[in-house]
Formats: sequence, structure tokens, C-alpha cells
Amino acid sequence: MKRIFFFTSLAFALSLAAQTQPTSPQRYTVTDLGPAASPFAQAAGLNDYGLVAGSETAPDGTSHAVIWYWGTLTNISNPGLKGPNSAAGGLNNFGQIIGAAETSTKDPNNENFCGYGTGLQCLAFVWNFGVMTPLPTLGGTNAAWGAINNAGQISGYAENTYRDPTCPKTAAVNGAGPQVLDFEPVVWGPAPGHIQQLPLLALDTVGMAFGINDMGQVVGGTGTCANTVQGGLASTPHAVLWDPDGTVHLLPGLGGLAPDTSILAVGTQAFSINNAGIITGQATLANNTTFHPVLWQDEIVSDLGVLPGDLVGAGLSINNRGEVVGASVSAPGPSTGNPRAFFWRDGVMSDLNDLVQADAPLYLLTAFGINDAGDIVGFGATGKGDVHGFLATPCREDAGCSNASTVAKAARSVVLSEDARKTLLSHGLRGR
Repeated sequence: MKRIFFFTSLAFALSLAAQTQPTSPQRYTVTDLGPAASPFAQAAGLNDYGLVAGSETAPDGTSHAVIWYWGTLTNISNPGLKGPNSAAGGLNNFGQIIGAAETSTKDPNNENFCGYGTGLQCLAFVWNFGVMTPLPTLGGTNAAWGAINNAGQISGYAENTYRDPTCPKTAAVNGAGPQVLDFEPVVWGPAPGHIQQLPLLALDTVGMAFGINDMGQVVGGTGTCANTVQGGLASTPHAVLWDPDGTVHLLPGLGGLAPDTSILAVGTQAFSINNAGIITGQATLANNTTFHPVLWQDEIVSDLGVLPGDLVGAGLSINNRGEVVGASVSAPGPSTGNPRAFFWRDGVMSDLNDLVQADAPLYLLTAFGINDAGDIVGFGATGKGDVHGFLATPCREDAGCSNASTVAKAARSVVLSEDARKTLLSHGLRGR
């Protein structure tokens, strides 16, 4: 695998910094981002300056892309791409925001690529200074976002024109599909309208690019149309890393070879990569039915495990300090079990609910993003069973951190509303 001297130097610096971190657990203050009247809202990404991106459910049931800044919500979906549904997810430090939105055009193959069940075309977009611009496909109908770096490069995947006979003819377990066209990993930009298709592993025919760092390294997953599921709770059989020149590398797994696509979210894929080239994601165990959060560093995979009593999980975001956040899900699995947001640092995984103030307004279900200041975003359950976006901010010692709750909240009973659970499953572990 190619290495650049800067990566090695930065990795050493980050490792040295980590050794100076305090051993006491970090504490957090949680803010319910709301909105109060919405049965479902999520914060899917954030930058280093307090800008948060996500989505909220409007009174008419449609999903709208939104941003929060210092707690103030702004709807960025109008006029959008002129379809009813949209969601924002990734952003960089220059305020560029990416996501996916429906257009007003019917999908000729009715693939339900966005997961809203409307039969409309779904496109990835970049929002910049108030203007939402659709990103091109590879000639096919639909495309989806992954992440955006500070150079303005965007990872994701886009359909081509090949009608693959191996694609499933019925909807996938996550509700997307039926799939007709192949979809390929791509990088858009930084020039407007530019799209680069990334190569696949030998014998694979489809793929998805999820994460990208400031060096242009990209991570994701590849497979065939028959064994790969796109959309919320996406799954692939192979986790991969692409070098800036496009060279593709297979990342080692945890023994799983042929994940069961009839089980929600089972697969091996890389979701996030930091500027030191350290990667987080998930990997299928040897039984091919369960998966754990993992860390890849220098071509070595480490199983991060799950929280006590849980069955599966995924590492969804890693910052430049090497801190990982994600979701750990109780048995029997992601379709019926309850997720818990986790925070991992220096070999220790903690339930994020154990690190927040005693009167936290939400039970934290999934953490989608963490920035270099340690701020965390995701979604959590209210006392009424609705799901709202949250922002968890590290406490300062002069702000009563010692009063944070140390009572284990894993046994707390959270009953999600029916609408919230349906939307939770359709958006999945990645925050789609």
C-alpha cells in the first residue's frame, strides 16, 4: 500500500498526542436539536466550526435537508432539486454541504434509490452559499453521497447504464430497490461537474465510496449487484481503500466471507478515514450473520467489539485524534434491537449515555459524526419515543463536568414511536 511521508509523520504526531490525553473519561453536555414538533430528525454530520447538517420530518411527512448553527435550524430543501424529500449529511470546514434529494422526475426503473418509496429519481447534491446543485451520474438515473473533504472532493456512488441481470428483482431488506442498474464508487470535484469512477476489486461489479480524507484517500465497499445492498443500512462483502491515484486495496475482515443479505446491515465496509489514514467501519464475523465495529491501521484490522449485552455494531466516524463514534445494537439485531451510541478512544469503548449529564434530554441511539474538537452528532430518543438530532459537546472542568451521570443507562426502556422506528430503519446506520 502506498504511503506518503506526511501520513507517517502525522500518524506519529497523533499517537504522541494521544499518549498525553487524560485517562479520565470525557464528559459531555447534550443538546436536543429538535425540532420539538417533529417525530423524526437527525444530525448526520458536523464541521469544526459548529455547523451541523441533517434532516427533519415536516408535518406532511416529507423529509427536508436542514442545518443547525448554534442551535438555530435552517431548512435548505427549498427549492432544492424540486422533489418532495431530501436529507443533508456531510459537510466541510468551508460550509459546503452534501446530501441526497429527490427530483420531480419519475425513476423509469422504480428503484427507490433514496428510500422514500415515491418512485422518484434520487441524486446526490452539494449545497454551497444557498445553492443546491445536483451531482452527475455515470449515465444512469440515481446517485448517492458519501463524504466531502476540505478540498471540495465528494465521495459517493452513481448508477451507470448497465442493466445487471444479477440485481435483486424485489426490494432489499432495508426497503431500497428493486435494483436494476449497476452503481459504481465515484469522486466528484473539486471542479464543478467533474466525476471520476473508482476501480473495483477483481470480479466485483458494483461499489460505494463512503469516506474521504483531505489527502484524497477514499474508503467504502465493493461487491456484486447480487450481494451488495445500497442505501440506508448499506452492506457490501468487501471493505476497500482507494489511494489518491485511484489504486484499490482490499481491507482485511474478521472472517466473514459471504454475508447474508437477508439480514439487515450485515456486511464489511469502511465508512470513515482520517488524515492519518486510519479507518473505521464494520466487518462481518465468521458466522456471516453478525458484524462488529472495526479499526484499520497499516493494513491491520482490529475488532473494537460491542457494548456489553449487544450483538452488532459499526464505527461510523473517526476524527484526526483517532476517536471513533458509532452504534452498538442489542440482540436480536438492528431491525428489532435498540441501538446505543458509543464513543471509543485508546482501546476503550463507552456507552455515550454513560458520559452525559444526568438530566440529558435524549437517550442517544446512534452517533454519526465527531469533529476534531470532540463534538459529536447523531440522533436520540425523547421521553415520548420520538427521535431527534443531538449535539454532544465536551464539558469543561469549570462547567460541572464532575456532576455528569455515571449511572449505567443501558437498561433504560426506550419505546420508539411507530413513525420514528420506520424512519430510523430507512435512514440506517450511516445517517442516510
